[in-house]
Amino acid sequence: MKDVIVIGAGVIGGLLSRELARYKLSVCLLEKANDVAAGASKANSGIIHGGYDPEPGTLKAKMNMAGVPLLYQAADELNVTYVRNGSMICAFGEKEDVTVRALYDRGITNGVEGMEILTGDEARALEPNLSEAITSVLRVPSAGIICPYGMAIAAVGNAMDNGVELKLNFEVCAIEKKDGVFTVTATNGQQVSARYLVNCAGAYSDKIAEMAGDKFFEIIPRAGEYHLLDKSQNGLVSHTIFQVPSEEGKGILVSPTAHGNILVGPTAAKVESPEHVETTEDGLAMAERLGKKSVPSLWIGSRITSFSGVRSSVSTGDFIIEESRKVPGLIHLGAIDSPGLTSAVAIAKEAVKLLANAGLELVENPDFNPRREDPRAFAKMSPEEKNAYIQVHPEFGRIVCRCESVSEGEMRLALRQNPPANDVDGIKRRTRGGMGRCQGGFCMPVVMRLISEERGIPMEEVTKNGKSSKFLNGKL
Repeated sequence: MKDVIVIGAGVIGGLLSRELARYKLSVCLLEKANDVAAGASKANSGIIHGGYDPEPGTLKAKMNMAGVPLLYQAADELNVTYVRNGSMICAFGEKEDVTVRALYDRGITNGVEGMEILTGDEARALEPNLSEAITSVLRVPSAGIICPYGMAIAAVGNAMDNGVELKLNFEVCAIEKKDGVFTVTATNGQQVSARYLVNCAGAYSDKIAEMAGDKFFEIIPRAGEYHLLDKSQNGLVSHTIFQVPSEEGKGILVSPTAHGNILVGPTAAKVESPEHVETTEDGLAMAERLGKKSVPSLWIGSRITSFSGVRSSVSTGDFIIEESRKVPGLIHLGAIDSPGLTSAVAIAKEAVKLLANAGLELVENPDFNPRREDPRAFAKMSPEEKNAYIQVHPEFGRIVCRCESVSEGEMRLALRQNPPANDVDGIKRRTRGGMGRCQGGFCMPVVMRLISEERGIPMEEVTKNGKSSKFLNGKL
């Protein structure tokens, strides 16, 4: 029996598992997909929000402000790529100028430091490609960009290196509590038991709450569609460019990514199901139109892919971070939409406090190591260092993905390092192999062969992202 079960291996579940690994505890992390970071953690803007937007006094405001320095610290310890590029919130006209001033005042109330309001001309001096129609800008230098799935993968990997058990393809279908013990059952018949249970199931957190006998909220799934542009557009903007927010969200942004692409989006459309991740012609057209409102020279013709991610909210508009009032030992971390990524480490630490208040004994683990070996260390070497390394490790001299210059050695490392990749998308998220202009069109057969060799399975069993996503039917 475990001490704690965590349901959901996204960025919240991963960072919570890492925090729990700091103590002498037996922890099991459950994920229904074939890999970690398979939900909202793989399909969001990757923005580290400065803290000007949340309503003062809310959990969002509290976690956002506490989360910014904690997330930067965790990224340094886990070797996750990020950039402190700052953000700009743009107003178009006098009415929106008033909103920019209100956001500045709210940021001051929340404790955001270093903000400034710029005129349109002052903003264009920093970002020459901004629209001439922009009349004022709130600049927030503490904001940044980070690889969201990279953070989730690294957090889970560090947790596993420190003793946390990960179970993939564990789709929860029943939860029972008897004699102070939670028993969680999967659709494939597997079971895990523990004295404490944490619900980090993202868009399905209301369903998990219902299974556990404590459904008091309903998730409202909202899809956001994005364009991802080629690295040839790198330099179009350096800040993350927002428009003043509306009731539906923070609006369409134009932003560099942590890896040098340009991201445009997201839209915000209510959908019936968290599985509704299709892109639409209307949604992508809206993202393009509003992106060009901020940056007229934006060229969608450089798009290499488009995608949609579903974020989870509730009618109150705030996070849910609390122990169940009906089921002792059950902790809910639900409705973690924006600024959830920014707040993730702070939320994880708050959850540990809730578990301690519920009776979990916390004894520090003296062997806990907060650092993770950099999986991209080879890519960061100088040419001379790479040549010397290849002499000893020749597989790092064989380039598989030409678009992103990813070697066979880096891909094999991704298949071995915690949490190991098990499919083509897993390799893609860990190494960027397949993230380039051709989107895997050239390298995918080689990636499939490497998975086949490392896992000892026939090529026909290699999948894109688990379950029924096989590429091949059989041999001719």
